[in-house]
Amino acid sequence: MTMSKRLAQYLDAKHIPYQTIEHYHSNSSIGTAINAQVPPQQLAKAVVLKDHEDRKVMAILPAKNKISLSALNDELMGSYQLMKEQDVYKLFEDCEHGAIPPVAEAYNMSYVCDELLDGQERIYLEAGDHKTVLEIERDHFAAMMANGKHLRFSREVFH
Repeated sequence: MTMSKRLAQYLDAKHIPYQTIEHYHSNSSIGTAINAQVPPQQLAKAVVLKDHEDRKVMAILPAKNKISLSALNDELMGSYQLMKEQDVYKLFEDCEHGAIPPVAEAYNMSYVCDELLDGQERIYLEAGDHKTVLEIERDHFAAMMANGKHLRFSREVFH
């Protein structure tokens, strides 16, 4: 599998330029950052959540961080929990399992972006497989994230 078709169509439609970086297969966002030789604070990862009314939201945060559900729920005044993996796979059928592009609008989802990503010079994204990341300049990433909320809801995990 290569880059997600929905992601490619979204980027083309929005005229978002990107560079493709191929890397060795990885099974984690930190592994992706290491294999692609990109800073883990600049690699955005996606975590899919849902609440008791089945409302879904994608949380986008740096690869080196862990989501704080309590902080996010406080900010959103909600009760979001991690979505079950099997349900996530159904939403992202054009992606390899576990390689979700952190571009919610490509999948018609609402989203929240951690403020830690806002100040980065460039952002790297999973492309829908475990061997490709996309490099996107700050201004283009900001344009992609313009319709979402920007909050602080993650903390660094030491590896």
